[in-house]
Amino acid sequence: MSTALPKFTWPKANASAEDVLRWSIGEFGSGLAICTSFQATGTVILDMAACLTAGNVKVFSLDTGRLHEETYELVGRIRSRYGIDIEMITPDSAELTSMLTTHGPNLFFDNVSKRKLCCEIRKVRPLKRKLASLDAWVVGLRRNQSNSREHIEKVSIDEEHGGIVKLAPLADWTAEQVSDYIKRNDVPQHGLYAKGYPSIGCAPCTRAIEPGEHPRAGRWWWEEDTDKECGMHFSPSGEVRRDFDVLLDEVLPTRRPFLVK
Repeated sequence: MSTALPKFTWPKANASAEDVLRWSIGEFGSGLAICTSFQATGTVILDMAACLTAGNVKVFSLDTGRLHEETYELVGRIRSRYGIDIEMITPDSAELTSMLTTHGPNLFFDNVSKRKLCCEIRKVRPLKRKLASLDAWVVGLRRNQSNSREHIEKVSIDEEHGGIVKLAPLADWTAEQVSDYIKRNDVPQHGLYAKGYPSIGCAPCTRAIEPGEHPRAGRWWWEEDTDKECGMHFSPSGEVRRDFDVLLDEVLPTRRPFLVK
């Protein structure tokens, strides 16, 4: 939507997760949506929002086409539990065809730049198209998930997506707080957690971790000395950025910037 958002009063810095969600729902109404990949933090936010709105809240997820079957199973349980319609956002078919034709279906194993390209086509660009229609979006990021996330604010202006508002209500939560909330409220959980997957993305790009490994070690496990991020929240930089841009121009030679409505 328009980058000229109306003025609003920000929630207090020490506002609880529920207060941040309550404020955002009241402030943005139908211009707000929750983005979730159905991991623990996302399902906690869905549970909170369902309690605050009786299920009357917009929710969307990025269906890359290569998700685990357990993810789709959880989508069904969430829909049944809360009565929430979940919009599944898919990649642009022409963009996906161009990438697969040029680089093959498992290009992400070749190098970091090609992995970032795959994430761009399957996740980042579909996300940008969706966010162009919103005033605010809610995510499940926490500061102690990784070094790249340690400065996340509960409420911020998302300059990457047209200046809309980005909310991370659980930014200051610990993993223990998330776990306690889930147990206390019997929140539906992903079936792969019980199989040693603490962080879950696409099926080819996620594995169970070994004892003592970082929770995100199972994401793109073949990569070393690189941020374990897909580009939804943090863009590539440096040499990876330059290589990535070359690959993207090759796949999408006529690409245009997204217009915010």
